[in-house]
Amino acid sequence: MNRPVGPETVDRLRAFTEALENGSDLSEVFTCRKIVLDLRPEAYSPELVKQTRELLNLSQTLFAEFLGVSRKTVQAWEQGTNPPQDIACRFMDEIRLNSEFWKKRVKESIRVTQEV
Repeated sequence: MNRPVGPETVDRLRAFTEALENGSDLSEVFTCRKIVLDLRPEAYSPELVKQTRELLNLSQTLFAEFLGVSRKTVQAWEQGTNPPQDIACRFMDEIRLNSEFWKKRVKESIRVTQEV
């Protein structure tokens, strides 16, 4: 049977407090980890922007809407007039890493309206 989490947490905090009070080197007494994320975005060329958009089978207009930018912005990226900002590059990195997930998200976002 599993021991309740509460007592185990209290025991570990007590051990931590004792180590601090004794002046112990915490890295020798406890497992210490530093987690660093490598999230530097890819540099997006006009071709790579277009390839990313085409992964989702979207027009420039719908790709722009999906990313939260204007159609003119996507046009400028694809024509090489302006490079995408880092946040857009990060989003496109995620699309390229898991395009099937993002294709599904696009499909879930579609609302068909009837024009009169």
